[in-house]
Amino acid sequence: MKLRTSVGAAGVVLAASLALAGCADGDSAPEENSSSASAGTSESAEATDQPEPTEADVAAVAAIKVTGDPGSEPELAFEELEVSVPTTRVVDEGDGDELAEGMKVTMQYVAYDAAGERLGSTWENDAPESFVLGDPSYDLLTDPLLGQPVGTRLLIANPTVDAQNEPSTVVNLVEITKAVQIPARAEGEAVEPADGLPAVTLGDDGAPSVEIPEGYEAPDELVAQTLIEGEGDEVSADQTVTAHYTGWTLDGEVFDSSWERGEPSSFSLQQVIPGWTDGISGQTVGSQVLLVIPADQAYGAEADGSSELAGEDLIFVVDILDAD
Repeated sequence: MKLRTSVGAAGVVLAASLALAGCADGDSAPEENSSSASAGTSESAEATDQPEPTEADVAAVAAIKVTGDPGSEPELAFEELEVSVPTTRVVDEGDGDELAEGMKVTMQYVAYDAAGERLGSTWENDAPESFVLGDPSYDLLTDPLLGQPVGTRLLIANPTVDAQNEPSTVVNLVEITKAVQIPARAEGEAVEPADGLPAVTLGDDGAPSVEIPEGYEAPDELVAQTLIEGEGDEVSADQTVTAHYTGWTLDGEVFDSSWERGEPSSFSLQQVIPGWTDGISGQTVGSQVLLVIPADQAYGAEADGSSELAGEDLIFVVDILDAD
């Protein structure tokens, strides 16, 4: 999965510039555009099996001048910059809790192009971004942030391509502002589902599987069946949720699973398919929900080539782990 597109023009620039990871195998996440989970993002080098930065890469990032105190947007100054592989540098170590895999991490960041021109910043609109440390969508942040304390400021220079498909580099300064440990699975009171729905079975780790009744047809309207009712706050449609989920087509084929990737993912409910927005809104944090989504509330009623899932009725089991 590629980095998801943020809201607004500045957000699109930032999401494109950060472009922290390539597409994970088999990832079709519930964003509205399933053919690319981050419309508008630039291609970046694969995060796995990366060669080590060269001495020139390290020297280039070391020469970046950072002005400004933690807690507010800094100013970056550097000459024309190019790196061969993603290259990081810790500018300041924080003094908060130590970051560990599986934590939901909140960050602010500012982006500059290779010529040292500012592209935009999450500080502008006070719109920090959250992700789960270890999520493959943010692979390039995982290793440099693991073990660092909250408050750390990290520079990352990332080779990418510009609008003309020419090689370029984007530089971000990321500041980790918050980190919380989230549960590994839905926790709460079991709810007896309505008759006739796909039957959900949970593995020892909480990963779901489904048994679809023979001849089952998706209803005309969205089904959102609570399976476990959590004790957290009610989720609203304008929030970002962190969730573990698996999605199936109606023939029982898995097309996407955060469980298989090993980490939950975060999604703005304003940027997912309508069945997710409507089905998750009103649920409580900690809940597990079975969604049966007609094609017109998923990726489109007609198999028109806009998505591999266009024209498909879909089933999801979603563990709502957090919302903000």
